Amino acid sequence: MVETNLEVKLKSGLQARQAALFVQEANRYKAEVYLQKEHKKVNAKSIMGIMSLAIARGTTITLIADGNDENEALAGLSKMIEKED
Repeated sequence: MVETNLEVKLKSGLQARQAALFVQEANRYKAEVYLQKEHKKVNAKSIMGIMSLAIARGTTITLIADGNDENEALAGLSKMIEKED
């Protein structure tokens, strides 16, 4: 299991369209992937879970991956979250 803390730099945060793209990317990996904001942890492959976190720009979140391709998942998803648009 690997994890990292990230600051969301997407202009609209991880809302609607960006959340859908994030879930789509997360589902490309076999590893289990989670997003944690404060004390709430959700499955990053679930659009409803991500939307429930209401992640705005500037929010610090924890990205957690566990599985065979956990490092690749963490790298790819981190890049999406930290990308400035």
